Amino acid sequence: MKHLITTALALAAAPAAAQTAPAPGPKVTYIHAGQLLATPGQAPRGNSTIVVRGGKVAEVRDGFVAPADGATLIDLKDRYVLPGLIDMHVHFYSSGYPMKSRLDGSGKDKEDAFVDAANAARATLLTGFTTVRDLGAPEPRGIRALRDAIARGDLEGPTIVNAGRMISVTAGHGDANGLKEDYAHAERADADHLCNGPDDCRRATREQIFTGAQVIKFAASGGVGSNIAGGLEAQMTPEEMKAIVDTAHAFGRKVTAHAHGKSGIDGALRAGVDSIEHGSFIDAETIALFKQKGAYLVPTMHAFESVIRQGRAGERPPASVAKAEEVAKVVKDSHRRAIASGVKIAFGTDSGVGPHATNALEFGYMTAVGMAPAVAIRTATVDAAALLGRADRIGRIAPGMDADIIAVAGDPVADVARLNSVDFVMQGGTVRKQAGERALFPARD
Repeated sequence: MKHLITTALALAAAPAAAQTAPAPGPKVTYIHAGQLLATPGQAPRGNSTIVVRGGKVAEVRDGFVAPADGATLIDLKDRYVLPGLIDMHVHFYSSGYPMKSRLDGSGKDKEDAFVDAANAARATLLTGFTTVRDLGAPEPRGIRALRDAIARGDLEGPTIVNAGRMISVTAGHGDANGLKEDYAHAERADADHLCNGPDDCRRATREQIFTGAQVIKFAASGGVGSNIAGGLEAQMTPEEMKAIVDTAHAFGRKVTAHAHGKSGIDGALRAGVDSIEHGSFIDAETIALFKQKGAYLVPTMHAFESVIRQGRAGERPPASVAKAEEVAKVVKDSHRRAIASGVKIAFGTDSGVGPHATNALEFGYMTAVGMAPAVAIRTATVDAAALLGRADRIGRIAPGMDADIIAVAGDPVADVARLNSVDFVMQGGTVRKQAGERALFPARD
């Protein structure tokens, strides 16, 4: 009888013991880095160990430290390790091939477009870009859904900070220009991003926030890609720009302006934008405004190269080609002038105008107009993180930061083209690519 009672008590206690057993701790990974650029813009470290715990960088130690019991070791002793890259201007809902997009457009539903966007996001991540700012999608709820699916771990892709649609005036760069009447009416059926006058532009800004925009973008000037003649100067009034900026800031959103012509750039800077996209026509007065306002320039040289190439190949309509050729005469000198004068720069490609997963070509374009490779890398890490308002989370490899880490063969500070061949990608502590091969998704411990 005593034996039966003892057994019964033991069995009764077993579930309680199981319930009080400690939960497994967070996953721990040790990375042995041969060269470590922990903070771009500063000197690299030699042999180092990065300890990643629960998706965050826990420690950065000198030398190759033996991993603790139960930890995973990643050997990158023959690699140059640096923070995940940040592209401040992409369009995952655009293909980068305008002629093909026009041919495909009539046969694709928004669900098909979502799949294409998801594929573009995955391809971008695997080239080392662990965070992006998507600055305009025809399906604002779609880009929001993609953003959230990636954040949950349901899909692979970089962390997305998204705009909704680009806010534009009627007939401006964001309108359905150059289409047949029935197509134009279809495109405009839910055009909540078009506005005329300050009050209407406040409404349009709130509409984008309502559909999930984390950043607001507006077309301050004409655009190279839009199928309408009329140049590249300001298309919005100062009052319209100010209404957008003030409304967005009141909702805690940063604001960026698409702007090519000087009047558009200067007007947007005076309105208080946080950054300017493109900046084709920049003079001394504009440079002084950039510095006075503390705004960033996102040059998107990749897009200029793509549009000029596409135009000369007959892939863009005549109105777009004419504007592309106009910009081609001045844009490199404008960017060279801005860089030499110390305007704050953040890396951005306008990927989707050109092909996706070629983002790192921008580094070569930046260095070709006078930017040192070390500075170019900083614009895609430390500086981009600051413009995003996430400098406490990304852009460096330091304790407490998100474990967004990449690696290349060779020193990209000596040869920035090395960044075209990223062969290791970790995002939030999860390996996405190793030894040049895509890792299993979902990841398996």
